[in-house]
Amino acid sequence: MTSNNTRKYDDGRTRCIWPGNDEQYIYYHDTEWGVPVYGDNELFERISLEGFQAGLSWITILRRREEFRKAFKNFEVSKVAKFTDSHVEKLMLNEGIIRNRAKISSTINNSRIIQDLQKSQRSISDLVWSFAPKQKLIPAAKFEWRVTTSESDALSRELKKLGFGFVGSTTMYALMQATGLVNDHAPGCFRRKEII
Repeated sequence: MTSNNTRKYDDGRTRCIWPGNDEQYIYYHDTEWGVPVYGDNELFERISLEGFQAGLSWITILRRREEFRKAFKNFEVSKVAKFTDSHVEKLMLNEGIIRNRAKISSTINNSRIIQDLQKSQRSISDLVWSFAPKQKLIPAAKFEWRVTTSESDALSRELKKLGFGFVGSTTMYALMQATGLVNDHAPGCFRRKEII
């Protein structure tokens, strides 16, 4: 069964339509998107990349992901929290990432907020997951891709209250989709039943 949200690909599998024909995007869809992600460094990476994606397409970030990892020390919170103004200037010269000063500075600031949470025995991973909706999978008859939900609104508000940047509700819903807080694979996509 296919719908406006899915299509049959050359390998015979029915997938969400959004990866198109890009092999890297298809691989990401098949192996990573919607799979639960835990851990402070892991969620820091995803929050950071979603923030860099704001206003751009996800494939733009995906193609630069390894460069982002090199530039931001594999998104180890403790290492990024030590970045200085000279790191920012160096990153602004790095053609392998998105050279947006506000997003770079926000990523560094976000790492320091996460470090402060850790010092008070809190976890960004636990905090993000506390906003997971009770219903992870929308019934097929009611399925539609959304850009925000009440949960992403609430997560965005909480992170902004803590001082995070580039964590608007749309960005946070994209984070929730990508990291498995919700299963937004379309009905008919082979991954929908695999990652319940």
